[in-house]
Amino acid sequence: MRVPVWLRPILFLATLLVIWEIAVRTHPGLILPGPIAVFAGLEELLHHGLLLKYIVASLFRVTWGFVLASITAIPLGLALGWYRRGEMAFNPLSQIFRPISPLAWIPIAILWFGVGDLSSIFLIFVACFFPLLLTAMSAVHNIPAVYIHAGRNFGLSSAAFVARVLYPAVIPQLLVGMRITLGVAWLVVVAAEMIAVNSGLGFLIVDARNAGNRYDLVVAGMAVIGVIGLLLDLSMRSLEQIKSFRWRSSED
Repeated sequence: MRVPVWLRPILFLATLLVIWEIAVRTHPGLILPGPIAVFAGLEELLHHGLLLKYIVASLFRVTWGFVLASITAIPLGLALGWYRRGEMAFNPLSQIFRPISPLAWIPIAILWFGVGDLSSIFLIFVACFFPLLLTAMSAVHNIPAVYIHAGRNFGLSSAAFVARVLYPAVIPQLLVGMRITLGVAWLVVVAAEMIAVNSGLGFLIVDARNAGNRYDLVVAGMAVIGVIGLLLDLSMRSLEQIKSFRWRSSED
């Protein structure tokens, strides 16, 4: 009997869970909890209302940090990509700050904003800003010259050129960059919550580890982080399928 394609990942995941549970039961001395214990931990978090609270807290920080970085880095990157002199002036500064890990900013974030949401949002902003900036600059550089010449030959105004040529030409590459950067933001918020705040999924993992070695809750938090990361990636991928965002595909 042929297994449907959509069912194969589910069967594979179920097989891994069964193997995981069998391994834990066969070696009871293992610290790692089995999937049944992890699901029980998730039920406990749901019962006490903590799971939804921590998920909302993490998503709140990611949303603000990612949005703030997008509305600042993307327009700046498009402008620098279009005006090469501005890029030449700004590029050395961006290349100095870009390799610095966002986590290296944690002491400064706490010093400036204290322990709370603002410090985490700042760290996410820093993590997202430079990847989005470079993506926007690269998107402008990759606009085919024929599109630019055509827009100029038709005598488009600056606003019309941006709306009818620049925007549709760069949006596919921007969406790919935003998808990758959103994954980075989700990684950074979890790390930041382990240090700089007292809520969120990252805090859940550290708190569960310190509260009597509750590794069932630790793994439960890790599983939730992975599932939400997958959903965020799927949501960004769905944007790539919107017809108005696939203008450049006509040339393929």
